[in-house]
Amino acid sequence: MRKRKRYGVAVVMLALLIVIGGCGNQQVEEEMETVKIEDMAGREVEVPKDVDEIVGLGAGCMRLITYMDAVEYLVGVEEYEHEDPRGRPYAWANPEFSELPSVGSQHTGEMELIAAQDPDVIFRASSAAEADDYQERTGIPTIDLRVGDLNENRDAFYKTLRLIGQVLDKEDRAEEVIDYTESTIRDLQNRTEDIPSEEKPEVYVGGVLHRGGHDLRSTYGNYAPFQFVNAKDVADNLDLGTEHVMVDDEMIIEWDPDIIFIDMGSYTRGALTLEKPQYEMLSAVQDENLYGVLPYNWYTINYGTVLANSYYIGTVLYPEEFSDITPEEKADEIYEKLVGEPVFEKMQRDLGGFEEFPRD
Repeated sequence: MRKRKRYGVAVVMLALLIVIGGCGNQQVEEEMETVKIEDMAGREVEVPKDVDEIVGLGAGCMRLITYMDAVEYLVGVEEYEHEDPRGRPYAWANPEFSELPSVGSQHTGEMELIAAQDPDVIFRASSAAEADDYQERTGIPTIDLRVGDLNENRDAFYKTLRLIGQVLDKEDRAEEVIDYTESTIRDLQNRTEDIPSEEKPEVYVGGVLHRGGHDLRSTYGNYAPFQFVNAKDVADNLDLGTEHVMVDDEMIIEWDPDIIFIDMGSYTRGALTLEKPQYEMLSAVQDENLYGVLPYNWYTINYGTVLANSYYIGTVLYPEEFSDITPEEKADEIYEKLVGEPVFEKMQRDLGGFEEFPRD
């Protein structure tokens, strides 16, 4: 852990230095110097110029801190981070989270436990009102974050990385993550943008996690991995934006996609759905064109898994354009870049994925 700054101790030292005189007065004042930043809610927050210790609260916050290579700043974690890291690459990469003090329950923490760890700053993925409440009641600067996504809210994701970088003096790391993400998306799109529409199979993704597991009817509009590889997604006809939706069984039957991808986070429910008699006539079922992908919506979006899934889907849909890609190796490259460890094997061991969907 990083060296702690204790402002109460600094005040005592200041009093002593006033008696002693000399240049020590200026040194202590510099230790207590603050700067003002604007958070993602547009709030002006005064934070220490040199932040040594932090706490992250809310869905996605710890992931962003990990992406920013700032785990060493943490002095406490939500109780959730002491539990099974399943579905969360950032947690697999940091088993030491279980050794850090708990600051309370998932999403919110507990103010007394947070205050006991005395962080310099609280990062909170929430709302302006909640950030105000936490700051007022703990006396600790609280910065509102927005996790965004890799679709229409990608800019919010990037702005949040830059905000964390500004607070922790890690601006270079923020730009490194942003540049890597953008170059990865460009590579995916460049491989597939010239494939004629008539040569593309029609695809569908079902069983996607959204506040829990669901059956095959659970899907997303503008499913990011499909967008990145320019896939012909049958659900795009619904004009869903990027919203989660439960479609009717009859709609899937009418679409009759050539290939179906299934979120392995909903494996059991997805398998049961495929046992419905009316699905036996689906082309993808008859031709055994069913494939499992890793769940990426686990305590909100795991951006690295979105990118990893995109490459796997690319190899299934367009083997020639992705002939140089081994999906498992590419996933580990992405995870190592974002969370610092190649954790694909652990993700696949727990959840499956990157393989033909096991119906038995």
